[in-house]
Amino acid sequence: MARTSGPETRDKLIRAAEEIFAAQGVHGAQLRDIVALAGQGNPSAVQYHFGSRTGLLDAVMAGRQERTERVLAPLLDAAPDALHALVGALVTAEASELRTDRGRRCLRISAQLSHESGVRTGTPHPTLADTAYWRLIERIEACLAADGLPRPLRLERLDLALTMVGAAMADRARQYLDGTEPLTGEALFLADLVTTTTALLRAAQPRSV
Repeated sequence: MARTSGPETRDKLIRAAEEIFAAQGVHGAQLRDIVALAGQGNPSAVQYHFGSRTGLLDAVMAGRQERTERVLAPLLDAAPDALHALVGALVTAEASELRTDRGRRCLRISAQLSHESGVRTGTPHPTLADTAYWRLIERIEACLAADGLPRPLRLERLDLALTMVGAAMADRARQYLDGTEPLTGEALFLADLVTTTTALLRAAQPRSV
């Protein structure tokens, strides 16, 4: 049987992990299933190449982030400091992952990790520091600050909005993977997601609690 190199084995494990994490869930997936799908006989292959389950998951998300960053960075550079335009850049970049089965699986995975971005604390997860994605978050928060929204409320609202976008994209990805006919065409779905997310962020602050 032909031997595979370290990089080839890593790639096989990452691609297998994308399938298993998407199908079984980040917390429910079994590493032995990933190793088997990757065609590896050594049950310790994940530990050898990635150090841990978390290391493998980080590698999956790093690939997903690299792809969306390539789309997002030029959109962000061209976007004015207007909330609708910034949300539009976010949705367009995320939607680029709908083009392939690999991207669709990664959308289903990342939706499960939405609260780990660091938005609620205002401190990015290490993988998001110095990225276009985090610069986008900062610019959206600045728009909310200009609206007079207190920082705790705008961080919580921003985290909720990102979670909603992630969940919507993951559900659309699931429909594509399953062959289910969506209720709306993609263009309408994306335009409505931008409008709905902007409206959520722009909702009037409660007068009292």
